[in-house]
Formats: sequence, structure tokens, C-alpha cells
Amino acid sequence: MFTSRFVDVGDVRLHAVTGGDGPPLLLVHGWPQTWYAWRIVMPVLAQHHHVIAVDQRGIGLSDKPRDGYDSATLAGDMVALMDALGHQRFSVYGTDVGMAIAYAVAADQRDRVDRLAVSEAFLPGIGDGPLLLQRIPIVNARLWHLAFNQLPSEVNEALVKGREDVFFGAEFAAGAGTNKLPDEVVRYYVGMLRSDRDALRGSFGFYRAWWTTADQNMLRFPDKLTVPVLAIGGEQSSGGTVGAIMMAVATDVQTLVIPGSGHWVAEEAPDQIVAALTAFLSG
Repeated sequence: MFTSRFVDVGDVRLHAVTGGDGPPLLLVHGWPQTWYAWRIVMPVLAQHHHVIAVDQRGIGLSDKPRDGYDSATLAGDMVALMDALGHQRFSVYGTDVGMAIAYAVAADQRDRVDRLAVSEAFLPGIGDGPLLLQRIPIVNARLWHLAFNQLPSEVNEALVKGREDVFFGAEFAAGAGTNKLPDEVVRYYVGMLRSDRDALRGSFGFYRAWWTTADQNMLRFPDKLTVPVLAIGGEQSSGGTVGAIMMAVATDVQTLVIPGSGHWVAEEAPDQIVAALTAFLSG
């Protein structure tokens, strides 16, 4: 049903897994995941959509250049990918850092996106963002990487290299709340992050371009999205904050908080994600 493929999009070659019949649906993963984050929901979504699950620039099997990790460039990659696959219009769902990329696609290419779904993040430059030092230990455990990942390679890459299982294992555990991902899934992601010498640099790329993306979002902000938006949060993670953020940048927003789910919503609550997306995309 699904095909793993490589697609040249300008200066990079992106890896994507595609399959299914129907209107195109682009899935944009979060950090530190790959296309594999969508593996559980893809078969059901592909019954009514042509699904495209992409590895972002710098991630997984996609090329890992030294620059181009701001939201405008990453969104341009997504649009070029859909062009190459023959899709003029499409819907897009982005989670975690994929939320900022999906928002940029919808904001920068308003004639291309039919519907936008997002989950489990906030938008750099929009609002105050989360406090990185709080009295709640689990919140600190979930957010400290936002600053750490922006550090230069001689600091964060040097500290993480050879200890990927410790660093990324802690990230997956903290984000999941009480519903941890299986050990073999975490090992898969960690293995990809050890897969080549550029994997860590690519993984941190989005965060090192954080303030460029923030500046881009402040320019997008005055012109609110009119495309229908579905904003999803896990009850044990972002909760209703995703909906509040998207209401600040869009005029037609539906919200959903998934009971019992942590940050990795497509893996922790796949049935609820499929049901929500199916209803939203057919609306």
C-alpha cells in the first residue's frame, strides 16, 4: 500500500512514504521523530486520502544541509514536494515543530491548502511562549530542550553524541506523560539519530533557526488564516493551549483535547487522531 521514495525539491532531496487514494494529505512530523511517527494512523487515513508522510530537511533519510531550517524554507520544501508529486491543493497536518511548518505552509501558500490540522506545540514569535523555568518538574523536563537545542554544535552535539539514548530517551519519556512509547519505538528513533554524522546537526536545525522563524511569524500574524483549522492537544501535555494559539492566528478554528494523551498524540492516541482527522477533513 505504501511506497518509500526520494524526491528532489530544489537544493535538497526529501524522503517520503506515500500511499492511498483520495485527496492528498501531507503529514509533517515533530522532533525528534521522523515520518515513522505516523505509521499507526497512515493505513486508516489512506483509505480515503493519498497520504504523504515526509522526513523534514535534516531528519531521517532526507538530506541534511547546513542551513535552511527556518519555517519559510521548510514550508517551501513541503510545497515543492507536493508540486513534484503533482498535488496543486492539499490538506496538511503538522505536530510539534511540524505545527510551525504546517502553519507556514498555510500562511505563505494560501491558495494551496484546503485544511490545516496542528497539534502539540506553539508558534515562535506568537504570544509570549512557555516559561522555561517553572516549579513543576515535569514541565521543566518537557521544555528545557527548547533552549538547549539552540546551542552551537561544540556544546549540544558534543554533549549528546554517544549519549543519544540518554538525551532522546528522556525527551520521549517526559513528553509521553503516563502513556510511554514502547521501548522498541524509542530505540528506532534513537537509531536514526545515530545513523550518520549529520543527524544531530539536522535534528537541532529547526531550533537554531528559531528566532528567524519567530520574525517570519510576526510578519504573518496580522493576516489571519481563513482556511479551516483543527487544533489538537494532549490532555497530559499541551491541553487547550494549542487551540488558544491557533485562535490568535486563524478565524475558523476547531479545538480538541485528547483525554489521557501526552505529547506524542499520533502514537499514544491513534484512534482518536484518525477519528478527529476523518471528521475534520470530510467537513
